[in-house]
Amino acid sequence: MSAELSFHARDGSGITRSAALPRLRDYLTSVVSGGFPSSLSLAVVDGHGVALQAFGGLACAVGETVPTTLETCYDLASLTKVVCTVTLVLIAAQRGSLSLDDPVARWLPEYPQELTTLRHLLTHTAGLVDHRPFFQNGSGRATIEAAVMVEAKEAVAAGDVCYSDLGFMLLGWVLEACLGRELDEAFAGEVAAPLGLRRTQFRPPASERRLTAATELDGDQRLAPGLVWGEVHDGNAYALGGVAGHAGLFAPLDELARFARMLISPRQGDVLAAGSIDLMSTRQAGSGDDVRGIGWKLEPRDWGPWPAGTFWHTGFTGTSLLVAPAAGVAVVLLTNSVHPHRRLDQQAAMRAEVHRLLAEVLL
Repeated sequence: MSAELSFHARDGSGITRSAALPRLRDYLTSVVSGGFPSSLSLAVVDGHGVALQAFGGLACAVGETVPTTLETCYDLASLTKVVCTVTLVLIAAQRGSLSLDDPVARWLPEYPQELTTLRHLLTHTAGLVDHRPFFQNGSGRATIEAAVMVEAKEAVAAGDVCYSDLGFMLLGWVLEACLGRELDEAFAGEVAAPLGLRRTQFRPPASERRLTAATELDGDQRLAPGLVWGEVHDGNAYALGGVAGHAGLFAPLDELARFARMLISPRQGDVLAAGSIDLMSTRQAGSGDDVRGIGWKLEPRDWGPWPAGTFWHTGFTGTSLLVAPAAGVAVVLLTNSVHPHRRLDQQAAMRAEVHRLLAEVLL
């Protein structure tokens, strides 16, 4: 069973006049009909809203087959870092509740490196390793936070970019200390409610399982085999109860498109000021293929000729978000390309080709 591609470009958006549009539609059709990724949802956003929308495939292809719809929620994986954690840090900074140059130890006194700042964590320059499977040795914040602190004893902030889940786990705990409430509650109150993101949340309710894209079958993020469906794929986030600064957020296409629109055209009353968005798109660290703003990557070289100031991020499960303020557009691509089994090289190639074709359509 497969679900055919639904594809629509808004009249008057300029997209419909692009000679590259049929190539994009044909490519997406071939992707969906070929079954990889199992599920795909795409939105191009401009200052007026959604200019292009496509979706198709299967939200679940194992056992019970469930077609993708516009209601399908996806495990955002590491997009949690930028949609939730970076956004909340910048909101707190706007209010003066914290500074990006605060030592981590101001908020987490057990952090062993006195010179490491929140900016280091946000730019992946704190010297922390990328990942450790902490969930294999225990669960709960106390156990996992203690293990992170042990790793941090050898982590020296030296200016080099080393992408790290651990840094954003720490930022999640910093936010809880600063804001005085759990991370999921802070996101719901400070980001989701003001932007009208009704279903963008941690720990989606069990009643919405069939409205959620399944992820990996018999993967390495659980202690026992099985299909991950309706709960976070990342093993450490799962061991933390489904809420963490590095992973755990779920969202449907239309709501992530609404978040993206805020980033390309901030308005009075939006959760982020224009200056905060500038920090995302301004180089803070790194060089070559890994240039970093606050939280986000810059210069998506393999994804087409996007203009200077474009910022972007990906998620392990097959999600991505690209924001090009100079072009006035953003691209939301949500897939469950680790379902039922991960094919990371194919995932990277597909993601790059979609964005290259979109650059032809939009720029």
